[in-house]
Amino acid sequence: MKREDIRNIAIIAHVDHGKTTLVDELLKQSGVFRANQEVAERVMDSGDIERERGITILSKNTAVTYKDIKINIIDTPGHADFGGEVERVLKMVNGVILVVDAFEGSMPQTKFVLRKALELSLPVIVCINKIDRPEARPTEVIDEVLELLMDLEASDEQLDCPFVFASAKDGYAINNLEDEPKDMMPLFETIVKYIPAPEGDLDSGTQVLISTIDYNEYVGRIGVGKVDNGTIKINQEMVMVNHHEPDKCKKVKISKLYEFDGLSKVDITEASIGSIVAISGIADIHIGDTLCSPENPTPIPFQKISEPTIAMHFLVNDSPLAGKEGKYVTSRHLRDRLFRELNTDVSLRVEETDTTECFKVSGRGELHLSVLIENMRREGYEFAVSKAEVLYQTDDKGKRLEPMERAYIDVDDEYSGNVIQKLGERKGELLNMNSNGSGSTRLEFLIPARGLIGYRGEFMTDTKGTGVLNTIFEDYAPFKGEIQYRKQGSLIAFEAGEAITYGLFNAQERGTLFIGPGDKVYAGMVVGQNGKAEDIELNVCKTKKLTNTRSSSADEALKLTPPRILSLEQCLEFIDTDELLEITPKSLRIRKKILDPTLRKRASMNKK
Repeated sequence: MKREDIRNIAIIAHVDHGKTTLVDELLKQSGVFRANQEVAERVMDSGDIERERGITILSKNTAVTYKDIKINIIDTPGHADFGGEVERVLKMVNGVILVVDAFEGSMPQTKFVLRKALELSLPVIVCINKIDRPEARPTEVIDEVLELLMDLEASDEQLDCPFVFASAKDGYAINNLEDEPKDMMPLFETIVKYIPAPEGDLDSGTQVLISTIDYNEYVGRIGVGKVDNGTIKINQEMVMVNHHEPDKCKKVKISKLYEFDGLSKVDITEASIGSIVAISGIADIHIGDTLCSPENPTPIPFQKISEPTIAMHFLVNDSPLAGKEGKYVTSRHLRDRLFRELNTDVSLRVEETDTTECFKVSGRGELHLSVLIENMRREGYEFAVSKAEVLYQTDDKGKRLEPMERAYIDVDDEYSGNVIQKLGERKGELLNMNSNGSGSTRLEFLIPARGLIGYRGEFMTDTKGTGVLNTIFEDYAPFKGEIQYRKQGSLIAFEAGEAITYGLFNAQERGTLFIGPGDKVYAGMVVGQNGKAEDIELNVCKTKKLTNTRSSSADEALKLTPPRILSLEQCLEFIDTDELLEITPKSLRIRKKILDPTLRKRASMNKK
């Protein structure tokens, strides 16, 4: 049976190509909002961090109605770090809209998300967005997308995909570049005509594959999935099974059922084939579980989510200033919060270590973990994290393998030499170099994932903020040798106290300071970056000795260079392997793992 009154689509694209803005327009033009309703920009990006950074982190469901046909839309993230979100939601849909920027064209993440869609044999509608940009080149982008489809060995039907041209910002779509732009109706028409209606067997047993988990403080875990066969009703007795866990077979009961309508969830009593539903009341429901009728408990196959490539240690904060600014500071608080994150984030792994004070957290990249850290910080948690490290594997012969990334870099010609030199030092291998004739160069590198740890900030400085760096996981390859992360040492506080202008004035000759007068410091805390390679201990709490010829007011003449205030990302990039980042709701402090200078020196000698 086919449900002609439903279409299920996912919107996929490279980061910043306009997916969320496009969904905004589809919502507005389908009448989800009242004519006079105040609507925020990028309404689907509901998280604070999503709105601040202008990125999508979690995939989100919405639904619009066009000519009595319900179109379920899933907005997905564009960053490679959140690729786990894209992989799993594609099981819920019958087709995808691939959004491509009319100027940037096909980018690394475009290739990643498109490959995932083609592997599941999903039909593709290509939407070339931002055609209103002055430098837009839509006709060349069509060729780039077709080349990409051929590279990914798309079938003849997939190659014969429709192209729609749009400006999500101006709220229109057209089928041909010569057409008069009016509204989004050409895109709606293409969806209804080209995306197949969901099919299934209404009379066979119920099957619902859970593809996303939502979490609510009041009802707990909420499973979201598509009804593949049969119907699902409230109070129905069901069995929960999993394709990757053959022994799993648990009886459950459906207590609440919702469907999506615009931006809200609506209570329903039953749903049938093709409907995307949210189910609450099952405490231990997980992504990949299938809810089935008891008479025919057959799980639906579900691809395993790609494994994490990077890890950090989250530790209880034990610095001399611990517990003064955070609300949640104990190892129990930290453990509960990290394991709660696993409720909604499938790409994350949390492992307990041999001490109760430390947890190993693995994710898909630095951005993935920094978003978790920022969320915890805003919730009032206080803790410390170590430098990110890559996760190694071993092959059959016992050789160490490390994750490799393919990096695509767009820079002005004048900066390309500097970028090539820096990435060469980080074991990067230049594969391709193309100049586009308008003063910019595209470089393609194969580089160990650890070579990119802490590089983005340096890259933005080297290219004066104009460079674009995109990376995508390539594969595991033999270990490439040691990499030196940082050429400069740290300036370390010698004693505890409050930073004084006189002490800081003497210290600033040695390098760049991260603190200003009045900031609290402790022995072993990193207060700045040395201009040379070694670490130096300084006394920033030093006051001027007063005599009959010296007065304390003479300090006012001392001129201090403003300190360099580091953001969370910059701190994570800066810290070295023997340092920790202390995180509280109000402060970020870099410190040495071993605070005592004698013990620190001894540990360093032993390491050598």
